[in-house]
This record gives sequence, C-alpha cells and structure tokens, in this order.
Amino acid sequence: MDATVRDNREASRFEISVDGDVAFQEYERRPGVIVLMHTEVPEHLRGHGLAGILTESALEVARAEGIRVMAKCPFARAYIEKHHKLP
Repeated sequence: MDATVRDNREASRFEISVDGDVAFQEYERRPGVIVLMHTEVPEHLRGHGLAGILTESALEVARAEGIRVMAKCPFARAYIEKHHKLP
C-alpha cells in the first residue's frame, strides 16, 4: 500500500490516496500554529496505520516550519500523547 502523504493546501488537509479513495487529516493554519481538526480514513482502509502516518506528516511539517501543533482531533491528540511524550 502506497502511503505517500500530500499536503493539499487548497483543501487545508493532508491526504493519502489509495486505490481511488482518500484518507485525510483536515487542518487550519494560524500564525505560528497548525491546528489538526479532523482525521478521516475510509472504513475499508482502516487498520493500516494511515491516520498515524497523516499525523506524523503534520508533525514533520510543523517541525520544518518551526510552528506549534494544536490537536483538536481526538485521534491526533491521542496519537501525539502516546507517541510523543515529553520528558
């Protein structure tokens, strides 16, 4: 399964296209912060880690741009808490 993430800035979301379907994570850009709003993975694509890949991509973009991440999306918030615990 190809899990290449595309930042679709026009639609304000990160996307992974698989066999004509799209998993995505919507965001809002604000000064100095990217707000992760909602993550959606089509039912038949669930269980392949796509939501985590989308969240990691958002974190990589934030690091590269030197901005903060605010997770309003429950999945993104839980993922960050589980995988990116601060000391």
